[in-house]
Amino acid sequence: MPDVGSGPEHGMGIAGIGAVTGYGWGVETLWRGLLSGKSAATLHPGYGPGRDEQAWIALVPDGGDPEVGEHRYARAVHGSVREAVTDARDRGWEPGRTVGVIHAIVLGDVRNWRDFYTVDGGHRGSRGYLSLLPSTPIATVMREFGFHGPSMNVSAACSSGNAAMITAQLWLDAGLADDVVVVTSDMSCTPDMVDHFVRLGAAVADADPLTACRPFQEGSRGFGFGEASAAFVLSRDLGRPYATVLGGAMTNDAHHVVSIEPTHAHIVDCARTALARAGVHPGDVAYFNAHGTGTEQCDAAERHLMAAVFGDRPWVYALKPLTGHSQGAAAGVEIAVAALAYERGVMPAAPVVAPAHPRLLDGVQPFGGGITVKSALGMGGHNSMLVLGPA
Repeated sequence: MPDVGSGPEHGMGIAGIGAVTGYGWGVETLWRGLLSGKSAATLHPGYGPGRDEQAWIALVPDGGDPEVGEHRYARAVHGSVREAVTDARDRGWEPGRTVGVIHAIVLGDVRNWRDFYTVDGGHRGSRGYLSLLPSTPIATVMREFGFHGPSMNVSAACSSGNAAMITAQLWLDAGLADDVVVVTSDMSCTPDMVDHFVRLGAAVADADPLTACRPFQEGSRGFGFGEASAAFVLSRDLGRPYATVLGGAMTNDAHHVVSIEPTHAHIVDCARTALARAGVHPGDVAYFNAHGTGTEQCDAAERHLMAAVFGDRPWVYALKPLTGHSQGAAAGVEIAVAALAYERGVMPAAPVVAPAHPRLLDGVQPFGGGITVKSALGMGGHNSMLVLGPA
């Protein structure tokens, strides 16, 4: 690994992290799973074509606090937030007077909505109905911790996690909150969802994701489905932060609801704007944490970005072959791993299985520090970039 320098000393610190993923409940479970080099996906019956075949899916296993509710979605939201808050406190964080909460979502509690119609026939008691609303998980988190700052959902397709982090930084800059909790959640991996994305040609369910999802490698067929909830405590009144969010940017292709604009001009502009706002020169970027879905469009766009903005200098890695693509939570999981790498000195990248980009990391590698750019691209042209640096 080459020696890399540190970035500018500003931004907001990641003071605590919590995670629920296909590997299981908790940050350490996620980390062990990544270090194993094996995908979180396993075979599940009823998810394949015709609903009578098996499919490779990285489902979040049952767990969490049953007092939160019967649905895994709510339990995962609370589980990840509780872990992040406990972690931040253990590392010296003390909540300010005003703590805000931002929840990044795409479809919300899909299984709960399905049951509302197919099991309950659209009829429920009012308390059961309220669990369907995207605002309810935020309200219950605010009540549990006694937070009284601003609270809201953000949704920008698979760019939602980055969008939530950028919004948190705007709140801190504007003085709307002293600290912000960001939670990114997606538990929408149902047979019908898998079927639609397979038909779109984006998802692959008939093979182990490590062989089917090959970002920056030859022969990639698309992404494998996953679920997750990742949470962060973000603050400028820091204890021992993992990493610093230096800045970010968002753009939109204004081109198509699915396809990426073919010149990639707005993705490139997004990266350059993010770097400018973070006060970082492209040559100072050491790592590119790719969106890395393994689809042909995404691969072409991020290869272009790597060449046009960074001169193919940074090390590049993608985690979706391991964690699966958890839609609205994907960027959150990947930011969590990037932040953990700063403290632990290790990058648990996916193993390379085919001819690849020369800067693609192959499996677990020493992490050299420096600046990381995190890309997240959502259908509908939702482009986002986050710039991370050392604590």
